[in-house]
Parts: sequence; structure tokens; C-alpha cells
Amino acid sequence: MRYALISDIHANLEAFEAVLKDIKSVGVDNTLFLGDIVGYGPNPNECVDLLLKEADLSLGGNHDWAAVGMTSSEYFNPYAKSAMDWTVETLRDDLKDFLLRTRAIDTFDGIQVAHSSPLNPEQWQYIMTQKDAAENYPHIQGEICFIGHSHQPIIIECAGPDDIRALRVDTMTLNPKMKYLVNIGSVGQPRDSNNHSCWVVYDSDLGSVEFRRVGYDISVTQKKMSDAGLAKYLIDRLSEGR
Repeated sequence: MRYALISDIHANLEAFEAVLKDIKSVGVDNTLFLGDIVGYGPNPNECVDLLLKEADLSLGGNHDWAAVGMTSSEYFNPYAKSAMDWTVETLRDDLKDFLLRTRAIDTFDGIQVAHSSPLNPEQWQYIMTQKDAAENYPHIQGEICFIGHSHQPIIIECAGPDDIRALRVDTMTLNPKMKYLVNIGSVGQPRDSNNHSCWVVYDSDLGSVEFRRVGYDISVTQKKMSDAGLAKYLIDRLSEGR
């Protein structure tokens, strides 16, 4: 089976549509979304509507839960908090009802997926260091757990809690003797100095992971953000991929 894994769309409709086009071009059996459909960007309603049509599984992220009062946005930085306040006012009630039903972690066909981490998934912790990965290692179900949240695409290969390495590769065949944490990057706001949207193809039969990058017309999204009065910092960072 082939799975598309997408995350952190952040109300960026142009990026989402470009990735969906790429997904259709390569062909997959199921599309799994790992959270944060809203926040930062100018098209929360349109993106949630499209997600409901396209995804076979949808998790909630910290921005999604903040939009419906399931988690606090008080710890957000001022730019994210301002965008969240705008999102809360803009998002339709029926779509808020959908976000209220989302989970922070789940499985699909035996594949573990979480927005932030398999350990304490509702605390929105980042996996950024070997120590973080070691703490999460016992909570990986099966061979692999796919995550988002940090917007940083990476494969973390775990031979054990004390034998962990981070791999930045475009494609990889997984070792069945290892466990893996795979951060699939961000569709709507990449932060690895590459402004192209990022998503992952996972082939469970081949045991392979492929990172794909997709360009889109960033200027269209930026103009919408400007028209909505969203912060210039958020607008500029789309071009910079940070």
C-alpha cells in the first residue's frame, strides 16, 4: 500500500492544492493528515473543506485545538497568537465542530501517526534532539511513527534508546530491525530553508519513505495574508522557508 502523509498546511490553500496535485500524479491508496490545518495562513475555511474531501485520516494539531479552545494559545509567539485570534473569528462553526473531534495521535492500517510525538502527544512537545528521540523510542508502535509539528523533515533511525541517528535524505528503504520517527515536514509553512511544500510517500510493501518537494505561487498566498491584515513576519517567512 502507498500512503501520502501531509502535515502543517496552516491555511495555505495554494500550497495544499499544489501538493494534492502532486499526490494524484504519483498515485497513493490513502492520504493521512497529521494536524495543523489552520493557523498562520489566510484560507482556514477553504483548507478544512478540502481536507474533509481528500484525507482518509485527519489528526488535530496544536493550532487546530487552539482554534476551538481545546488547548491554550497563550504560549504562542505574538505572531502566531495574532493569527490564531483572526482564525477563531474567521473559521466557520461547522468546521470548528470537525476540529473538536480530532485526535492528536492515532493509527491507520497499523501505521502510527502523531502531530507532535508519540510520548505525551497532547503536550505538543518537539522532537529536536537525540534525548527527545530516546524518550519517545519506547512509545513507537511497530516499526515507524510519522510526525509533524516542527516543520523540519527528517528521519530518525533508532536501533535502541541509546543508539539513535538523524538522517536527512530524499528517499530511504527502512531497516526492519530498526524503529523510526519520521518528521514529514510542512505543506503550508516549510522551515528548513526550502520554501517548497514538503510531504511524504510511504510504501508499506517496499518499506520505503520518499520526501517530495512541490513549488507553488507563494505570492498569491502572501497577498491574501496581507489583505487579511496578518503579520508581515508571517508573510515574509513563506518566501524564506523558515
